[in-house]
Amino acid sequence: MENRVVIVESPSKAKTINKYLGRGYEVIASYGHVRDLPSKDGSVDPDNDFAMIWEADGRGAKQIAAIASAVKDADRVILATDPDREGEAISWHLLETLRARRVLKDKPVERVTFNAITKDAVAAAMANPRQIDQALVDAYLARRALDYLVGFQLSPVLWRKLPGARSAGRVQSVALRLVCDREAEIERFVTREYWSLVARLATPRGEEFEARLVGADGKKINRLDIGSGAEAEAFKAALAEARFTVAALEAKPAKRHPFPPFTTSTLQQEASRKLGFAPATTMRVAQKLYEGADIGGETTGLITYMRTDGVDIAPEARAQVRAFIGKAFDKDYLPEAPRAYSTKAKNAQEAHECIRPTDAFRVPKSVRPYLSDDEFRLYELIWKRTIASQMESARLERTTADILAEAGPRRLELRATGQVVLFDGFLALYTETSDDEEDEENRRLPAMSRGEALARKALNATQHFTEPPPRYSEASLIKRMEELGIGRPSTYAATLAVLRDREYVKIEKKRLVPEDKGRIVTAFLESFFAKYVEYDFTADLENDLDRISNAEVDWRSVLRDFWRDFKAAIESAKEQRTATVLDGLNEHLGPMLFRDRGDGTDPRICPKCSSGQLSLKLGKLGPFIGCSNYPECRFTRPLSVPNGEDGEAEAGASGPQVLGTDPASGLEVTIRDGRFGPYVQLGEGEKPKRASLAKGMTIKDTDLEKALSLLSLPREVGRHPESGEVILAGIGRYGPYVQHGKTYANLEGLDDVFTVGINRAVDLIATKEAGGARRFGRNAANAGRIIGQHPDGGDISVRDGRYGAYVNWGSVNATIPKSANKDEITMEAALGLIAARIEATGGVAKPARGKARAAPKAAAKSAPKAAGEKKAATGKTPAKGKTPAKGKTPTKASAKGKGTGSGNTET
Repeated sequence: MENRVVIVESPSKAKTINKYLGRGYEVIASYGHVRDLPSKDGSVDPDNDFAMIWEADGRGAKQIAAIASAVKDADRVILATDPDREGEAISWHLLETLRARRVLKDKPVERVTFNAITKDAVAAAMANPRQIDQALVDAYLARRALDYLVGFQLSPVLWRKLPGARSAGRVQSVALRLVCDREAEIERFVTREYWSLVARLATPRGEEFEARLVGADGKKINRLDIGSGAEAEAFKAALAEARFTVAALEAKPAKRHPFPPFTTSTLQQEASRKLGFAPATTMRVAQKLYEGADIGGETTGLITYMRTDGVDIAPEARAQVRAFIGKAFDKDYLPEAPRAYSTKAKNAQEAHECIRPTDAFRVPKSVRPYLSDDEFRLYELIWKRTIASQMESARLERTTADILAEAGPRRLELRATGQVVLFDGFLALYTETSDDEEDEENRRLPAMSRGEALARKALNATQHFTEPPPRYSEASLIKRMEELGIGRPSTYAATLAVLRDREYVKIEKKRLVPEDKGRIVTAFLESFFAKYVEYDFTADLENDLDRISNAEVDWRSVLRDFWRDFKAAIESAKEQRTATVLDGLNEHLGPMLFRDRGDGTDPRICPKCSSGQLSLKLGKLGPFIGCSNYPECRFTRPLSVPNGEDGEAEAGASGPQVLGTDPASGLEVTIRDGRFGPYVQLGEGEKPKRASLAKGMTIKDTDLEKALSLLSLPREVGRHPESGEVILAGIGRYGPYVQHGKTYANLEGLDDVFTVGINRAVDLIATKEAGGARRFGRNAANAGRIIGQHPDGGDISVRDGRYGAYVNWGSVNATIPKSANKDEITMEAALGLIAARIEATGGVAKPARGKARAAPKAAAKSAPKAAGEKKAATGKTPAKGKTPAKGKTPTKASAKGKGTGSGNTET
């Protein structure tokens, strides 16, 4: 019997398929991608026709070895990864890796795909193998190279020019711009007052209904036309004297058709609206449904593949759905002909078919005992949408009645509308929700005839105010990105997760709100990389990637066209002085940063000294607003302040809010937003008691009780049994802690500050002191992980610091960007960071203690040499350093006034 090895992505998928295939097959999992581009400069080489270096990580290398061992004894290899572009890429990586290991020899290699993990689907796939689709692989390579080049070239520019910025990306930055543009639109919005007039009328038979004023004296009245209460009262007075008659009646039949089955993006949108799932949650739960549940002792996939742009259903599945409808509903609910759907998305080829249940007769209640709550709710949603898509349309009747109101010489026009469902059709099973549209009224107007007199029962004039457009929800942002052709549905969930992880956006009341950091990054990109965050440019690039997957264009030619202009933009941005960057940001963010006070004064005049100009500053802890007269005037405030408020100089507060009165002291308790974050304050005066809000707390959810708890800190836990000194528990800038003398030990959570006892506090202090008394001192406690020797002498180590992880060489401390994993920092990257730090501080460096002092010039030059003559990790070749003047002591870079420091450092 021929021995065949089948390779899939996940172990659960492998286990199920192994049962289906039986003897003669060995199914093994790759655990996703077995290799990827290393996170270092040079993994994609534009100068070598975009040659790419692939590398297996620890788990990938281990799995490659296991797969190679199985393939060595096999007669045939079958690559059965997912049926989308990513699945094709995984199969390609596996094939390339096995060829490199020379275990394939002359063994035949086949590629199979199945849209559902069922016995029939797997058997059909095995009977129809094919070769790897190189066009899909090329599209993957182009997309991967583009994302890498944008991230690794643009992110270092952000780190240098915008301290606190995390990263930029080809799709993520455009998605962030959408959120920021909507926020700016909301801020620019000017509220308008308007009034509506509604009359409650009755027919001669006593049946009542409502009609709205829509015209007066031959002129149409639009929604905003009645702009004051006086106008509204004038119309109301006229209507009070009017005679009402039916001027015209119109009844129109209408149909509402069912919605297509789900694609990836529509499933994410509807699950968000109906189930409250985040897109990432939807995809995680859908993955479980796709891989299957153990039902009756056999694992069966419940839905088809969940990453797809397609909306059509396979013919055999469509026939099964129609059979179910014919059995479960009256014959009127089954259309004469099957419904066929086509997608509006360009090049919809992710997996061709829609997301549907693998068996239409597997009703949700039958699988309820085998699923978690989330899995059941999502399966039910998919099942209902699929069945409804093949049901008959709903038939409606929409009625409009025009009412004439005559008041002396005035002729006023009112309109009443009604709707009734004559036949519910697919609505008997499924209705779709919407973020933007109100549900249509399901009511019928009473019977009326033209010329019939109507009685006035009541008149209402109601005041309204226009509202700004709503912030995006995750669902509506995905919908907008899909409309613009930005990104692809399979990546939307990951894109939104990155924006949250980078702290560029936050979610409030299920809406996406841009953080100050996100708005600064967007403004910078729009000022210096405008082309690359344009919606049309990003969509056109997606179209080029689609053309690659259709074998219409060479993938390297697309990269060459992109790289030529992008490289020039990167080099131009690197040369921009900090002052130029700040000027551009001030101009771009002016309406947000310097809001009109409403008194005719210049919003950029410093409210403290009245002579300086307010401007954006970039400091170690992020951006803030400061006065141009620094250091004479030390006024600062955070970026975001309530309209018309300027904050306070020393505290950086903006709009203190009164929470209540302290019952012990009788002083007022307020909450404020300062330069270093929100805090609570007791009373006023020169040195009022203050306490910062702990991580996770927000201004909105902080009440008087929580504020008083914070102000009661630091709390005396007890006395140390050996020293007799008091141990305190409190919250600092870096989180909750216990303190004994000069020793600080971290606590895990906010609650620990109020509950930690003396025994645990003593243990924490002892553990801390055993590793070194000072958290940030140069001692054994902070020696870090040594990763190698600098070419000029001295250890290079990776350490944890107050502001995050950093690389240390002697007196040089270079911050590791938060987007990088400190545990994966290589010597090449470390040397690059050190060289960039030396350049930023004017070429000053000290070697490690006990080593001969090296000239900073040599230190700056040595990094690229040690890195194989490549650019440093910052994306810029280090400049020559400067030798400190004789007798001078080296100093670290200062961010005074201009906030020009290149990042957080440890000293």
